[in-house]
Amino acid sequence: MKIYLATGNLNKKREMSEILSEHTIIIPSDENIDFSPVEDGSTFYENSLIKARALYDIVHSPVIADDSGIGVDALNGEPGIFSSRYAGPAFMHGKPDGKKISQEEQNRFLIEQTNKAIEENQLPPAPYLHGKRSCHYTCAMVLYCGPDRLFVAQETFEGCLIDSLDKAAGTGGFGYDPIVFLPEYNRTVAQLTPDEKNAISHRGKAVRVIQKIIESL
Repeated sequence: MKIYLATGNLNKKREMSEILSEHTIIIPSDENIDFSPVEDGSTFYENSLIKARALYDIVHSPVIADDSGIGVDALNGEPGIFSSRYAGPAFMHGKPDGKKISQEEQNRFLIEQTNKAIEENQLPPAPYLHGKRSCHYTCAMVLYCGPDRLFVAQETFEGCLIDSLDKAAGTGGFGYDPIVFLPEYNRTVAQLTPDEKNAISHRGKAVRVIQKIIESL
């Protein structure tokens, strides 16, 4: 089955293709489709639906879209839906001009901001699964088959933020993966193999729910 994936992120395409290996995953750039919807939703689900609907209106074929990000419990779940635009404590929801900073800068800012919150003991009530440095990824995924037929899965993936950029490790994954440590594996997310990450990650869990739905259609 040919399924469009509403993203320009090649890493997401790779991960989805690995899990949905029996299907052909196509992203807009594969077919020279100009695709840049404004993601102005207030939740991961709303943003994923915006992307799914926008691409479906172009291709009129089944579309999968996801929106994901990292939330640090000590920062009350920030940066959350603004993870890709996060530019430090001065620009938690992105810079006014829309320009993004490098991933290394994002990683450094997030660690420093978390360290400061913990040092100053300005911590919101939270479950803190892995202590004061607890964090989690969230992924909301939509399978969009038309305006009146869509399916949604939302999953999380828990870990803890390292306390220094010097401890960042791993070359796998992408985004914040090198700075998210998994105590049960004694490795960062970026040190997992693709199969290990797909088995336990927020996106891997969500897409397996969607996979079951696809099989039932």
